[in-house]
Amino acid sequence: MKVRALALSSPYPQYPSLKALIFHPNPLMALTQTATIHSHPPENDDDLICGDPKQQGEKENLSSSTTENTALLEVAPPARCLSGESRAEKAWAHWNKLGRPKLIVAPMVDNSELPFRMLCRKYGAEAAYTPMLHSRFFTENEKYRNQEFTTCKEDRPLFVQFCANDPDILLEAARRVEPYCDYVDINLGCPQRIARRGNYGAFLMDNLPLVKSLVEKLALNLNVPVSCKIRVFPNLQDTLNYARMLEEAGCSLLAVHGRTRDEKDGKKFRADWNAIKAVKDAVRIPVLANGNIRHMDDVWNCLAETGADGVLSAESLLENPALFAGFRTAEWVVGNEENSRDGNVDQADLLVEYLKLCEKYPVPWRMIRAHVHKMLGEWFRIQPHVRDDLNAQSRLTFEFLCSLIDRLRELGVRIPLYQKDTCVERISADGL
Repeated sequence: MKVRALALSSPYPQYPSLKALIFHPNPLMALTQTATIHSHPPENDDDLICGDPKQQGEKENLSSSTTENTALLEVAPPARCLSGESRAEKAWAHWNKLGRPKLIVAPMVDNSELPFRMLCRKYGAEAAYTPMLHSRFFTENEKYRNQEFTTCKEDRPLFVQFCANDPDILLEAARRVEPYCDYVDINLGCPQRIARRGNYGAFLMDNLPLVKSLVEKLALNLNVPVSCKIRVFPNLQDTLNYARMLEEAGCSLLAVHGRTRDEKDGKKFRADWNAIKAVKDAVRIPVLANGNIRHMDDVWNCLAETGADGVLSAESLLENPALFAGFRTAEWVVGNEENSRDGNVDQADLLVEYLKLCEKYPVPWRMIRAHVHKMLGEWFRIQPHVRDDLNAQSRLTFEFLCSLIDRLRELGVRIPLYQKDTCVERISADGL
């Protein structure tokens, strides 16, 4: 495959390479088991798996009772040598086959796990990403694979995301999940210090030849499309050249977070929708927009302003998993109360649903604890002693969490989620 050289003279020394270039691995498990991410016995009770009585009593061991179905997972590498136009047509054919989902759960470490994805899907999400998986751990450690990647037949369309810096290791990891997903996604956007130390995520923006080799390796050897999730460069032209390089390397879908890797605080830095629009105009493959999605008005505004083919939401969904169903938290109703109504759903209701899904699809208690704090954060501010009781628990149970919700209700705490009053909107539109 010929690769067009990108001759860039970036004024940003932190990106030096711009100057040089431009399901569970065993299908017999029914894809419903999950456990801790660790490759060694859990060190605290939050690393235990909910609903696992053996592990509740024996922290010292997490043994897998399954064997790999290697015959199913050994996918013959497809030979591909397509023109850019043909690749774009194939990318769109796949996106159309999936129904062109617009409302998508973003990848979130320890937070976009199967029960949470299923809750979001119930409330309007049309596709979802797994949490980021570490490609080397995934290939080397059977326990990690059995613990960290779970799915079910209803969990589609699904993006499985890996971080990586070695094309061969990434391919080995991707081949294990491709029968169970619709895209294998490469994380090129994580801005955290752990990504810097591990040389992955947004810090691969310093090594674009490596990025290109990761994408090409998957595009030439997988039977499912490759997608990439990126952040923008400080310079728009650098961003556009980056996006075109990824497309040329074989990326079939691009998710663009409209912040640079130094803009980690989403509340402090607004995502640049203009940059996302420029990327959308510059490439021929589907583009998803990430950033500033707090409620459905943001969704429609983002789609209109960027021309993107879908939106991702992360932090806002953690607080309000019903966001894509038109529900919004109280902070986004202030000043517009006359056009809003109680949606007859609150975050405690959503948490109860999430806990039931965790009983069906077990996950580590640390994930559950994090979701409890996110969904009930405002409730705990009203009754902080209830939060203190939660924090004092070294080992959680479903019974305790349900009783905690009951206590909050008995104390008179209820913060409803709101919906727009369609009747008011209709009268306003008619000019009455």
